[in-house]
Amino acid sequence: MKSTIKTTDSSAMVYDHTNSMAVNSKTQYAELGKKRIAYRLIGKGEPIILCNRFRGNLDDWDPKFLDLLAENFKVVTFNYTGLASSSGDKHKKVIDFAKDVKELSEYLGFKKIIVGGWSVGGWVAQIVTTEFPEIVSQTILIGTKPPGNVKHQIEELFMQTAFKPYYDLEDEVILFFDPTSEYSRKLAKESHDRIAIRESDRDIRIDEKDWEVFLNAGEDYTNDPYNAREKIQKTNIPMLVISSQHEICFPPENWMELNMKIRSTQIIIIPQTGHGPQHQYPELVTKYILQFIEHNKQNLLAN
Repeated sequence: MKSTIKTTDSSAMVYDHTNSMAVNSKTQYAELGKKRIAYRLIGKGEPIILCNRFRGNLDDWDPKFLDLLAENFKVVTFNYTGLASSSGDKHKKVIDFAKDVKELSEYLGFKKIIVGGWSVGGWVAQIVTTEFPEIVSQTILIGTKPPGNVKHQIEELFMQTAFKPYYDLEDEVILFFDPTSEYSRKLAKESHDRIAIRESDRDIRIDEKDWEVFLNAGEDYTNDPYNAREKIQKTNIPMLVISSQHEICFPPENWMELNMKIRSTQIIIIPQTGHGPQHQYPELVTKYILQFIEHNKQNLLAN
């Protein structure tokens, strides 16, 4: 498969979207009884299902990140039931978001998946891992927090910005990048422009009236009736946590408090980045993911 990355000199990587699978992917629909889940699928290989952030729809993933993942994996992005272009009754508990992943995986004929999640999607991915471990081979968590109560909370600036009806570039810098770093600001603009490339078959915006479903899921995730916090400390499923030095939403310190307790989790903290490191450094984050997955496969074979 032709790479979507072109090297123009020793210091720059230019995104060529001409043959981008992510930009040109078609929205498909999984008919699941009384609900319909909108999804896109690109690439070949072991399937990885990515769970989205607060307010995120199919168009809110950086296509460069998806294209790079698709060089080694079958990448599935989707909308939760009842949100954006998916239909059905909206969820109230995080377990219902996790069931979307399980049902979509079954619909697509996957026996095992790598489950990934960004931000709120990381909550979903962890509940998939703890409640449906039979379908999960590995777990990738980006810019998220562990289940249950945590000591290190979201910064007020994030909350003020996250609930604006529409985001501009400066809002995105605050929410997903490191506003104190000029280099991060530059890469924020590049990611913003890549996300805007897609012109046809664009997804439906998630309306303000639907934001409450994420808040309800957050309350449920914090109350943790699933005992997921204890379960992730005991799971043998390999989990990779990718976080940031300037993580305005879910500080990595919450993971550090579990560092000596979690058996199968590796934590990476990237400097001068924010809540969306995969959008700032798609090549680097993809390499971390690929190396983590391949390393664990080799260990499994060795044992």
